[in-house]
Amino acid sequence: MKKKALWCAVLAYCLWATPLFAAETIKIGVAGAHSGDLASYGIPSLNAAKVVIADVNAKGGILGHQLELVSQDDQCKPELATNAATKLISDKVAVVMGHICSGPTKATLPLYTEARMVSMSPSATTPSLTEGGNNPYFFRTIANDKAQARLTSDFILNGLKAKKVAYLHDNGEYGKGFVDGNRLMLEKAGVETVLFEAVTPDAVDFSAVVRKLRRAKPDLLVFGGYQPTASKLLQQMRRDRVTTPMLGPDGLKDDAFIKMAGKDSEGVYTSYPKDTSNLPAWKQALEGHVKMFGSAPGSFYYNAYAAVVALVNAMEKAGSTDTDKIVEALRTCPVETPLGTLTFSKTGDAAGMALSIYQIRDGKFVELEHSITLD
Repeated sequence: MKKKALWCAVLAYCLWATPLFAAETIKIGVAGAHSGDLASYGIPSLNAAKVVIADVNAKGGILGHQLELVSQDDQCKPELATNAATKLISDKVAVVMGHICSGPTKATLPLYTEARMVSMSPSATTPSLTEGGNNPYFFRTIANDKAQARLTSDFILNGLKAKKVAYLHDNGEYGKGFVDGNRLMLEKAGVETVLFEAVTPDAVDFSAVVRKLRRAKPDLLVFGGYQPTASKLLQQMRRDRVTTPMLGPDGLKDDAFIKMAGKDSEGVYTSYPKDTSNLPAWKQALEGHVKMFGSAPGSFYYNAYAAVVALVNAMEKAGSTDTDKIVEALRTCPVETPLGTLTFSKTGDAAGMALSIYQIRDGKFVELEHSITLD
């Protein structure tokens, strides 16, 4: 860590005079679901960018320039995401915070790679986004599905001690990736798979798969997908008196899930970044949101806040908006964030943050004593 800090100081000293592009502001692109069914994920991330940018600008900006937010709504749909990415590239943003969902992120990365533009997602978890070295300008402030599966499968084995597990997913990059990771680890440990099936996210009637669940009699249902589908499925399960407990990925740790599923959400397990509310950076992020929006933030806000802080910090350390220098700074300069002190691997994954298991109890997410730290 000391060597990295020293390198960062040298980097900043050597590069401070590197010329910026000829613009009055440094543009920060923000892409995600700002409308539609998954806006409960995208709006908090957009708000995080607004809070960080306002704070930086109030302190004089960076590198002699004010920051400018340029947002694009992709509704978490790949076909809209490519249009959003093309627009951000044409607008000559310096960096992009986003996209939010794994499918749109995967669809846009070839465009950002061709444009040599750094992007950082607060919530896209598909492992292949960083594996293989195909996306050298991509980073994220969220654990990938393999890390989540390592945590959740261990909890299923040693916490819940489940012997028979059912898996349902929405057939998307995010959802299927989560259940695939759990199934692989659990089957190796001797846990029986009694059902593995995809569901249609937009479906109104889940009665057929609910009947299969009843017949399979699993100890646990591992669900892969987003909260709108999970809430509809869970409501139909409980209405049909299927009491199988559900465990899902970080996308279920959203107050919108509790609001939609109501009392049926009680007892659901989910993974999510460990509670870091004792950190000064976390408290600052919360205060910034309350001051600007008059309320507590939503899901993935702190991951997005951390992403914008990391991008701004990298440009400051690099003394430039040059992509190669930003990448070098991200990989070598630790940054203080609401999630903890983060560094980024050569592939773009964050190290230094921790994940925990949460359970919904009395209408609130309660952190359990089951966690891992990413390295």
